[in-house]
Amino acid sequence: MVKKVITYVDGFNLYFGLKSKKWQRYYWLNISKLAHNLLKPDQTLVHTKYFTALVKDPPDKQQRQKIFLEALGTLQNTTIYYGKYQMNPRCCPRCNYQDFVPSEKMTDVNIATEMMADAFQDKFDVALLISADSDLSRAVQKIQAIFPHKYVVAVFPPGRFSSELKAVARVNFQLGRGKISDSLFPDEIIKVDGYKLIKPKQWS
Repeated sequence: MVKKVITYVDGFNLYFGLKSKKWQRYYWLNISKLAHNLLKPDQTLVHTKYFTALVKDPPDKQQRQKIFLEALGTLQNTTIYYGKYQMNPRCCPRCNYQDFVPSEKMTDVNIATEMMADAFQDKFDVALLISADSDLSRAVQKIQAIFPHKYVVAVFPPGRFSSELKAVARVNFQLGRGKISDSLFPDEIIKVDGYKLIKPKQWS
């Protein structure tokens, strides 16, 4: 029997994992192709869900993210879900200087909600969770308790790991360089309207 698979990608967790390894050349990542490359022979990919938040600054980083999200928008059976950035105060313990740092919000909630809803609607037999966010461990544990015939696979991004997710997921493994390097977009993508998307030169 062929098993239905939905892949849930924690965009910033994956991005910072790649960044920690200095793998900027892999930022131009076709997440649908990556999901396909992670399947077993008895599995079929029915949907890929990508979770992120829009970068507000600096402008060059914002532009690179915009191009990447447009590239993801060309993929079939792929949906992007947006969280938000919240500015949190930060105070220096030495000089009491205070500024604000951005913090991404809602991604873990969005992922947990989508996974739970998809499980209840029987949309997957296997959930591939590309993240090392331990906040998702309770949702994973609950899904597998309610639906013993379903299972969640924790796929840890490069340089990332969660002992909590490892403890509750039926299967876990580290996302390797080979699978990533085999899952990149071409340097140029032509959209249906003829517009050309070009891989940012900083990602070469």
